[in-house]
Amino acid sequence: MSWWKSAVFYQIYPRSFFDSNDDGIGDLKGITKKLDYLKWLGIDAIWISPFFKSPMLDGGYDISDYYDVDPIFGTMKDFDELLEEAHKRNIKVIIDQVFNHTSDQHPWFQESKKDRTNPKADWYIWMDPKPDGSPPNNWISFFSGSKPQSAWEWCEERKQYYLHLFAKEQPDLNWRNEEVKKAIFDVMRFWLDKGVDGFRFDVVSSFFKDPKFRDIVKRKKVIAPGEITPIKEYHIFPFVGRPETFLLIEEIRDLLDSYEPERIGIGEVSSYSGLFFYLLFTLPGRLHLAFNFDFLHNLTFDAHVIYNLIKNQEDLFENLSWPCYVLGNHDVYRYISRLRYLLREEGKEIELPRDLVSKLMATLLLTLRGTPFIYYGEEIGMENTPIPYEKIEDPMGKALWPEKEGRDTARTPMQWDDSKYAGFSNVEPWLPVNENKTYVNVEKEKKDKNSILNYYRNLIYKRRESLALKLGDLEFVIPGINDILAYMRVHEEERKLIILNFSDKEKKISIDYKGKIFIGTHREEGEKIDGEINLLPFEGLVIEV
Repeated sequence: MSWWKSAVFYQIYPRSFFDSNDDGIGDLKGITKKLDYLKWLGIDAIWISPFFKSPMLDGGYDISDYYDVDPIFGTMKDFDELLEEAHKRNIKVIIDQVFNHTSDQHPWFQESKKDRTNPKADWYIWMDPKPDGSPPNNWISFFSGSKPQSAWEWCEERKQYYLHLFAKEQPDLNWRNEEVKKAIFDVMRFWLDKGVDGFRFDVVSSFFKDPKFRDIVKRKKVIAPGEITPIKEYHIFPFVGRPETFLLIEEIRDLLDSYEPERIGIGEVSSYSGLFFYLLFTLPGRLHLAFNFDFLHNLTFDAHVIYNLIKNQEDLFENLSWPCYVLGNHDVYRYISRLRYLLREEGKEIELPRDLVSKLMATLLLTLRGTPFIYYGEEIGMENTPIPYEKIEDPMGKALWPEKEGRDTARTPMQWDDSKYAGFSNVEPWLPVNENKTYVNVEKEKKDKNSILNYYRNLIYKRRESLALKLGDLEFVIPGINDILAYMRVHEEERKLIILNFSDKEKKISIDYKGKIFIGTHREEGEKIDGEINLLPFEGLVIEV
């Protein structure tokens, strides 16, 4: 059995996890110091967001040197120690690889922009202007604010535009250039030789662009209610999921497969193109996993909506690929805050208690068929933190101000205790700490047997002992009717029935099963269940039948 299918992953945004040297910024040594906590929690693998040298315009996703650690995070020695200590605890380490673009401060781009004849002139995507001097097409940046912004930036030295699907300081690499491909494969070999257990590939579905550079067109219907940028209003096929991309990822898979023990590739695949893209990127011989971002962009607090999101993936994937679920990451609002925001947008008057809804959503995430990813702080119920404009570092957050909160609201320091800076640092952190640190923190929740943290931990350990929950088939029992979602996980003779109440009201249901509580949000393990159940508001149950 491949380890990544049954593993529980944990995403760490290094700037915000733990500050070991009191400069207000989380670092690699800080992660190493918290490995025992992650081991206690039951985490099998960590995914670390970028820690490479960078001007930090986009939180490290603008890389100026793929081969070195940025000094704000420490040194390469610190990374080597982190990798060694994680492996001692049987925790796998996945690192981010950002290969769609570099920083404009990367030596490759600095050379490329000098003129049209230098050795790296074709390492990025350059185009001549239209006759009127305007950009070559109407492509817009993912980092547009409330109004679409061009994805092209003028370079006076070359008298050409270069493409940047994100910030203008993040020029897109030209993957049609074989020298670029060789250089990037060398980067991957460097980190694989160090012993990392795999990569999360940032924006992998956009590596290749339409060679004809055709215009994008507006959608008739806006998608992704949880998305916060205007890009959702457009069909973006010219720069998402080009056929050449699949040939490339097969070569990447060959590289990963040439290493032992097993190394994996995880894809950030655009959600705008539908579930079919997740499947295409994870067919045999391609990436091992691709995040199902429907749970980020289309998830609402509605049992039937959630049923459809799961069913659509189950029907499509069947046994062709392995699902991968995530409720939050560094690019979206924290899920408690996001669900509340969407309910307000829908005009629904329902309060979502942080503790009850966190446990309910954890039950969903950790009992679905697929590999779950936890975003740091979800296990204690962290919420969005309001950020004043002068503190915002996220370029998208600045562009969206003041209409919407940016991504920094979900990137605030991990709350370890109730001290002034939540145990993250002894000095003022790079982003403000949430005021709820007095009651939302690891130290306090560890001591409370009924806390969100202890529920996450207990559920992770119960999942670990159940082949049905880790690897079993999924069969729907109640398809999101009357606010109830129920499904069975089955592995050989073992069966686990999961029942989730997405309502603030009690619900009485009848089931054709007898059993006992395996784990639940409100009930004690071992309690017998026979036929009828009075579900409490926001209750989640896993029943051994």
